[in-house]
Amino acid sequence: MTLEELAENLIPFCEAHFDEKIISVDNVRNMPGHAGFSYGFDVSTEKGLSRWYIRVPPPNVNWRGTADVLRQVEVLNALDGTSVPHCSVQWSGDDLQWFGCPYFIVPFLDGDTLKVSPGEWASELSDSKLTDLGRQVMGALAEVHRVDTVKVPYLGDPVPFDEDVKRWDRFYERSADPHLLSRVPECRERLLDTLPHDAPVGIFHGDFQTSNLLCSLDGGLRAVIDWELTGVGATLNDVGWICTFSDPDAWSKDQGGRPMFLDPQTLSDYYVEAYGEELPDIRWFRALAAYKFAIITGFNLSLHRRGKRPDPSWEQTALSMKPLIDRALELIG
Repeated sequence: MTLEELAENLIPFCEAHFDEKIISVDNVRNMPGHAGFSYGFDVSTEKGLSRWYIRVPPPNVNWRGTADVLRQVEVLNALDGTSVPHCSVQWSGDDLQWFGCPYFIVPFLDGDTLKVSPGEWASELSDSKLTDLGRQVMGALAEVHRVDTVKVPYLGDPVPFDEDVKRWDRFYERSADPHLLSRVPECRERLLDTLPHDAPVGIFHGDFQTSNLLCSLDGGLRAVIDWELTGVGATLNDVGWICTFSDPDAWSKDQGGRPMFLDPQTLSDYYVEAYGEELPDIRWFRALAAYKFAIITGFNLSLHRRGKRPDPSWEQTALSMKPLIDRALELIG
């Protein structure tokens, strides 16, 4: 769907869904991060201007899994009434008359994703502001994990712990630079040999890291965003994920290393503090996250080099494939 087509479709949609007379629909634009299937738009009515965000599936894909936008609606609706900062869904559905695909629309929120690189806004926050933001982030995550899964039947059954190790096999087999993943079989075996048995199960975000945290520039968490990988399963996957993305020992030190948020121990401590009980399996889930992202990197590098999904940034990320696997083995060793 082009911007012009979307703009044309939004006019009758808004006329049907707003209580007041529509004057214009303007500023229809691609949103960063998911160009082509996330858009912003503004609506002028007799009562004034409002700003909105619409999400639709990527073009030319089956509306399943990560492309099933109604999975996100299920979770966002379940978060209403909780303290988790999120975007409440105003409209959603699978009526193809409006956009030719399922969709959901939420109010547009001002802010920026949590950017910690030198020169970015979060790198200028004081230590106390960063600490407070860390507590907000991990407290919000703990609250997500407390939501009763009865509220999200659309998400299906929990992902078994062993399946969350084995399901990456097919991506490993299609990875570029397999020599950088030579320890993957060893790591896979160790993960399966040390599976947790009683870790908490609930709603997980699936990609809980700084680029999916919308913040105000003074260090307030405005919303947890981008729920396309959400599901039901081991909730500590989310803790392991954000810790891995903040673990300097998991990433290549070339070109100055990866910019980090707070250190993994601090993030884990804030989560445990908010969750209210000790969680001894966090190191295993940190290892699983490092294992998964190493394989994801190898797979995306292959897509890039074959011209299937060009993105040269994976060449830089590939420098961390071996460190990620080494770190995973260290964490479970």
